[in-house]
Amino acid sequence: MFEELEDINSRPEPFEFYTASDLWTDEHTSEQMLKYHLKEDVDLSSRNTDFIDRSVEWIISHFGIGAGTKVADFGCGPGLYTTRLAQKQADVTGIDFSERSIQYAREVATKEGLSIRYVNQNYLEFETDDRFDLMIMIMCDFSVLSPEQRRTMLTKFHRFLKQGGSVLLDVHSLNMFEQREETAVYGINTLDGFWSAKRYYGFVNTFKYEREKVVLDKYTIIEADRTRTIYNWFQCFSPETLEREFVECGFTIEQIFSDVAGKPFDSKGNEFAVVARKM
Repeated sequence: MFEELEDINSRPEPFEFYTASDLWTDEHTSEQMLKYHLKEDVDLSSRNTDFIDRSVEWIISHFGIGAGTKVADFGCGPGLYTTRLAQKQADVTGIDFSERSIQYAREVATKEGLSIRYVNQNYLEFETDDRFDLMIMIMCDFSVLSPEQRRTMLTKFHRFLKQGGSVLLDVHSLNMFEQREETAVYGINTLDGFWSAKRYYGFVNTFKYEREKVVLDKYTIIEADRTRTIYNWFQCFSPETLEREFVECGFTIEQIFSDVAGKPFDSKGNEFAVVARKM
């Protein structure tokens, strides 16, 4: 038991483990994620509905979205952005790891008579011959990726974009890093049963990596018949460190905002968003 507890409380190297499939493809947790996506008044899996509406209106205005504008949403979830953009006549593609979320998005598109291409795939592995005017990655998805994975995504973005095309994404800031604290928490059926329909014991260890500006929430879920560990990484950026990664992959940062609804940049915010253009 002591060795097991030592393992539960051990600190991995930054981005040593990647467990996205355990979160997005597990039958129970994918159902829970979809449920939180669809809660209209909270910011959990997705932003609240009011914010999404304002965000989409700003995106349409800022990027001149209209009939035939080709847009790709990486990590589209149940289609909260793709549906709204398609309603404005954009030619939309959505990519997401969760089969449950993609199925929901497809059902909405069918119901509303919208022609949206949905791809059920880890976006790190996505390939296409299409070329897009705009690519979006929202809800700080970029921050959960390792440096190597981020470079993979930026390389894909550069290849998939039309010349002069743009990327819009948001990330966690250094303020968020400073506000997080290292903790170790234990409970029964933690997060109100989020991790399993069965009884389980949950351990949550939060680690901070000062040099890399990375935060890890490490979830160890112990059920009667299995033990799982889910690693939720948060890379935190300054505008300068994020710009460096984009420039190295052939982009220029055109503008910085507080969020993907175009709010003016606030250096004290926990997140910020960038618009980058393919050079």
